[in-house]
Amino acid sequence: MRKILIAGNWKMYKTQAECKQFLQAFLPELEEVDEKRGVILCPTFTSLGAMSASLHGGRVRLGAQNIHWEDTGAYTGEVSGPMLTEANVSYAIVGHSERRQYFGETDKTVNWRLRAAQKHDITPILCVGESKEQRDAGDTEKVITQQIEQDLIGIDQKNLVIAYEPIWAIGTGDTCEAVEANRTIGLIRSLLDNSNVSIQYGGSVRPNNIDEIMAQPEIDGALVGGASLDPAGFARIVNFKTPANLSQ
Repeated sequence: MRKILIAGNWKMYKTQAECKQFLQAFLPELEEVDEKRGVILCPTFTSLGAMSASLHGGRVRLGAQNIHWEDTGAYTGEVSGPMLTEANVSYAIVGHSERRQYFGETDKTVNWRLRAAQKHDITPILCVGESKEQRDAGDTEKVITQQIEQDLIGIDQKNLVIAYEPIWAIGTGDTCEAVEANRTIGLIRSLLDNSNVSIQYGGSVRPNNIDEIMAQPEIDGALVGGASLDPAGFARIVNFKTPANLSQ
């Protein structure tokens, strides 16, 4: 069965003290959230230990923003699976467009990182998506298909989350139309061996558009960037309203 997963990617924001302040405001807002909705927070590496202690035994799961393909080695600035499992990390974002764009991530290294996460029983959140130039050229399907085919070589699809993040919508305020996001996520699902993989949408997700996004049948959650930094705003996203309770 597909799980609903709402994840906050904090990127390079929030000190340990700021993380604790966030949790003090955010956690009380989860008391009435449907238990079937998974909530994940992905802070910076320096805050994983503090966040782990604060979240231990609660319903919010801890995620990392990356994972290296080796357990140890001369890889300055990287973090390994054993380091993440020691901090009780359950999820790891892999292949985010910012990693691909700014740090030279390729489909090959994304695949290696996915394998490393699964080796350590960490569920990877694989990010895929097209640029504005690729979409304007009509290459969305081609790009997505190539990423899925190359990234998932040898990957166990029973321990996997995918996030469709159109690059042109990340941090720009331009959200992919919900119906179009649903169509593209349906394409991604058609390329998988396991149709029960949870597929999130990411890209300028906000409190004022989450209800429409989550009303789409193919979308199983959201990977939220900037809007996840505000406890009240992210609480509203986690507490998205389904068509049955929109009038409430």
